[in-house]
Amino acid sequence: MPDWRAWLAVAVGGLAGTELRYGLGLAFPDTAAAVPWTTLGINVAGSFVLAALTTVWIARPHTAFWVRAGLGPGLLGSFTTFSAVIFSIDHLARAAEHPVWLVYLGMSLLLGLGAAAAGWRTGRLVADRLAS
Repeated sequence: MPDWRAWLAVAVGGLAGTELRYGLGLAFPDTAAAVPWTTLGINVAGSFVLAALTTVWIARPHTAFWVRAGLGPGLLGSFTTFSAVIFSIDHLARAAEHPVWLVYLGMSLLLGLGAAAAGWRTGRLVADRLAS
């Protein structure tokens, strides 16, 4: 069972990630019948950061569990949510914007995977620099 620091880190990270996502949504609102660019950008950025951090943590396993829990599932887990993708797709499908939601789904998958691959490469570079 994780200690209280991990639980607290996930809670604080989750609060911060949720508020950051909400704030970006207010600052850059998505339009009704278009690709939800803000949600897409949030999820792609989160994929990159999570992959980079995870790669560094694998190379440096002594990173405290509560730090990994707070930044991974806490901050980034609440910042990047698959439910937001599904909500957007449902909204577009109900509005009969089928080409838009199909493009959005494809972009989410391809850009998310691409960002994760770039994050992995970046994480390797960071881990290698930290090791030297």
